[in-house]
Amino acid sequence: MVFKLINATEAKPGTNVVIEGSPCTIKSNEISKTGKHGHAKCRIEAVGIIDGKKRVLVIPGHERMEVPLIEKKRAQILNISGNTANIMDLESFETIDVAIEPGLDLNEGDQAEYWIINENKIIKRKI
Repeated sequence: MVFKLINATEAKPGTNVVIEGSPCTIKSNEISKTGKHGHAKCRIEAVGIIDGKKRVLVIPGHERMEVPLIEKKRAQILNISGNTANIMDLESFETIDVAIEPGLDLNEGDQAEYWIINENKIIKRKI
C-alpha cells in the first residue's frame, strides 16, 4: 500500500521508499547539478527493510517515488523457531507468525515491536 509520492530530490537519508517493488530505507542521496539542457540526477543508495539487500538507483530528480505505509505494533513473543516467531498482538490479542530481523536477541515472553509493510510482517526491535 502506498502512502504518498515524493520527488527523488526530496528523498533524504532515513526516508522509506519503494525500490524495485521492495520497501527500502535511504542511506544516501547524491544530487547532481542540472546541465545546460538536462535535469538534475539523483544517485540513491538504499537498504531493504525486509531482505537487507543494498540497492543503488540513478534516476532524474523529478522522478516520483512511492513512500510505503508502515504500521508499527507491539506484541508479546510466545514461541521462537528458527528465524520466525509466534507472537500475540497486545491490542487485538490475535496470534500470528512473524519473521525476525537478523541479529535480534529475543526470548519467549519478551515484548517486541513488529512492522507491517505491504502485507509483510517483521519484528524490528525488542521493547
